[in-house]
Amino acid sequence: MFFRAIQWEVHVKRLIAGCLFLVATAATQAAGAQEPKPTIVLVHGAFADSSSWNGVISRLEDDGYRVIAAPDALRSVRGDARIVSSLVRSVSGPVVLVGHSYGGSVISEAASEQSNVKALVYVAAFAPDAGETALGLTGRFAGSTLAAALSAPVPLGSGVSDLYIDRDKFRAQFAADVPPETARLMAAGQRPIADAALKEPSGAPAWRRLPSWFVFGDQDRNIPVAAHRFMAKRAGAKATLQVEGGSHVVMVSHPGEVARLIEQAAAAR
Repeated sequence: MFFRAIQWEVHVKRLIAGCLFLVATAATQAAGAQEPKPTIVLVHGAFADSSSWNGVISRLEDDGYRVIAAPDALRSVRGDARIVSSLVRSVSGPVVLVGHSYGGSVISEAASEQSNVKALVYVAAFAPDAGETALGLTGRFAGSTLAAALSAPVPLGSGVSDLYIDRDKFRAQFAADVPPETARLMAAGQRPIADAALKEPSGAPAWRRLPSWFVFGDQDRNIPVAAHRFMAKRAGAKATLQVEGGSHVVMVSHPGEVARLIEQAAAAR
């Protein structure tokens, strides 16, 4: 009797150990089957360049994300979108597309035919509907002082000109919450945008089928705050973050907040 009791105890212990092993194996397999972290593709806007994402990139990479700062020629919405779309197509796995300023118009169009884009993040960016222009969205709401801050246009021929922000007005207009020395370097390295790109009507926007997130500063002097709120509401944004004291380049002055919002979009199901 005593011997049988010992045998039964050993049998039960073996059963428990076997069950624990099966549970642990199933948990490991489930973890391995989880969708990999998406690649984050960042698209800069007018009067900026890819270095404007540096603070955001370092935070995303520290958290295990693969990040690509896409080139943006700032020549035309469709042309720039084709370049970004080709880049996205070359990425294996899911992608979160992030656009700043005019870059928002670009990602709205670039993601329209890409099945691997899972989310859009607009960083002080335009989210135009079909037929809308960046210039038209800016003028629909009061508050932008960009026109008065531009220097003389640089003619390119065929009636097209490049637009720059006057260096003496750059910090106040574009990057008021950025340290003066940083703003000075940004002004020197700013990328001009072709005026035609700001007047080009957008195509069918990807935000109508994809989830979107919005972040902008309440001191944005390029795109009126009312325009940001309107676009976020219209797109049915999953989250909208308004940064107190934030300028048009919130990704430079508040990279932590911007990176966290991007990660929120990346983790969403």
